[in-house]
Amino acid sequence: MTTLDHGAPEALAVPVVRLPHAEGLDLPAYATAGAAGLDLLAALDAPLVLEPGAFATVPTGLSVALPPGYEGQVRPRSGLAARQGVTVLNAPGTIDADYRGEVGVILINHGAEPVTITRGLRIAQFVVAPVTRVTWALCQHLPETPRGTGGFGSTGVA
Repeated sequence: MTTLDHGAPEALAVPVVRLPHAEGLDLPAYATAGAAGLDLLAALDAPLVLEPGAFATVPTGLSVALPPGYEGQVRPRSGLAARQGVTVLNAPGTIDADYRGEVGVILINHGAEPVTITRGLRIAQFVVAPVTRVTWALCQHLPETPRGTGGFGSTGVA
């Protein structure tokens, strides 16, 4: 990946198919020049009411072909979470490079009031990120560190 004159990385070309139920909706776009994620829109035919505690898969009407070595991360939108308690249930959801089906967003309402999801509502962010492949190196002991085996919260305990 090369960079443009102002230091920003060159855009990665990603093939996308707009499915029939997304006709008339904009393709995902960055809300600002510095945004990391593209906004995904709800491709619903009718409003969907998410009752408190309920979850549903919301279609985006898009299928993508991410290049090998990349993944798509479906992440919550902070505005929906902060104002209404709606988030992505499996955050971040992963779209693998070899997946060609529709991108869906599993939303859950953690708020106290019903929330209506309407056609074209920005429901999640889509971040494309490189994937590092690993091979396991089986060993008998791991290298020592100052933290050692300390788990959750162990770094804040005196």
